[in-house]
Order: sequence, then structure tokens, then C-alpha cells
Amino acid sequence: MSDFSPSELSILLIEPSPTQRKMIISSFESENVDNIDIASSKSDALAKLDFYQPDLIVSSLYFDDGTSLELLKEIRTDDKLQNIPFMLISSETRRAQLEEFKQSGVVAILPKPFTIANLHTAIDATIDLLSEEEINLEHYDVQSLRVLVVDDSPLALKMINRVLSGLGVVHMTNANDGSKAISILENENFDLVVTDYNMPEVNGAELAEYIRNSSQHAHIPVLMVSSDAGETHLSHVAQSGVDAIVGKPFAPDEVKKLLYKLLDGD
Repeated sequence: MSDFSPSELSILLIEPSPTQRKMIISSFESENVDNIDIASSKSDALAKLDFYQPDLIVSSLYFDDGTSLELLKEIRTDDKLQNIPFMLISSETRRAQLEEFKQSGVVAILPKPFTIANLHTAIDATIDLLSEEEINLEHYDVQSLRVLVVDDSPLALKMINRVLSGLGVVHMTNANDGSKAISILENENFDLVVTDYNMPEVNGAELAEYIRNSSQHAHIPVLMVSSDAGETHLSHVAQSGVDAIVGKPFAPDEVKKLLYKLLDGD
């Protein structure tokens, strides 16, 4: 369990509405998070980020001078800022809009209005990500574990790598599509495959089916990452031979529990 506490978090809140700012700050304060700086626009946020790096960026979706997705993409290309966890708070319900964020490596997406339970879970995910607490597996040395990570989104791929690295995984090979993953599997062996579902050419379900039908790789546990939680979709994914499914955003504590289950049988 991490010794890092919510009260130690420093946050940059980017919200143009004074009313919304007050509500969000009050909710964070109820979770003992009170080290909160404020920005009201994309340019204001970037100016503040030039001077310091908070532990977490919390942002609404739209500003007068751009969107939080544009801001996130700029942050992820800056060596000083690229690893700062990013949390979205938005009333947006359109699937296509939210899908971009799910694929971008955010630590959490909260609705407007959100509940304290929503916020508590998101803060816990942030702390897990920042803590980088190595897991202790019974049947594997986590630092020797060989993991193939497959995702066509560079930002999501980076987030998955960061979560696994924080859990102590050192040996990760990346592929940006299922077809590339198959080519890699033809020449290398792995202890675990973590794959996105929605990918061009060969999707995650097709990759899982390839692995299950391979005499060389059929034993490898497959952890599917999906931004679609619909029952029909999950049923289809399960039939492809995956061992577990985790949603996007990729929550460290949930991943930790699944790794114990997949690799130690707990």
C-alpha cells in the first residue's frame, strides 16, 4: 500500500467557469486535496506549466482558446511535462469525443456532475500511478517478466507502459497493431500480452485468437484493454480467448489485481 496521501498532491485545475471551479475545488478539499492552482484557459495553463510541474492536471474539455485534448497532446510532446497524470472532467456524453480521451492515456474521466465516490476512485488511480509500487509475484520475478504491449494509439501505449513500469515490469516490447504483434510473436516468446481491442488490420480479438491457436504461444495470458464496456462487445471479446479485460482509462490498481490473477492464479 502506498504511503503517498491525497493531501500531498499538487494539482493544476484548468476550468474557465468560476462557478465550476468553486464546485470542483470544494469536492477535492472534501478528499483532503487542497494544494490546487488554477488556470482558466489553454494558454494560461501552458504558462503556469512553464514554471512548475504539478502532480496532476485536472481539466474541463473546452476553453475559449482550444480544447483539453489539444492541450494534452502538447503536454505529451514536452519532455518536462509528458508524464504528468491528466484527469478530464466534462459533461460531454458523445462517444466519439470521449473515445479520443480514452485512447489518449488519461488517468480518469469524470462526468459533470461527478460524485465523491467518482472522485475518490480517480484520486486513488492517480496516487497508484505516482507511487510506482512493485508487485511481488509468487511464480515470476516481475523484473524478468516479458510483456508484449499492443496498441495503435501512441499516447495509450505510453500510458500502459508507464503503469506496467510502475508495477516493476522492465522488459516490454511494443507493437502498434495486431499484425505487427504477430510478426514479433513469430520470433520471440513472452510471459504476458496486453493488447488494445480496436486496431486496424488485426484487432485485439483476432490477435487473441491467433495466440490461442498457436502451439508455441497458446499458454500466454492475454489481457485485453478496451474502451467499450457494452455486454455484447465484452461477450465477443471473451469468446476470442482473452484471459481478462480491463477498461480505458488503464487503472493501476485494477491492473495489479489482474496480474496477480493471471500470473499467480490468485
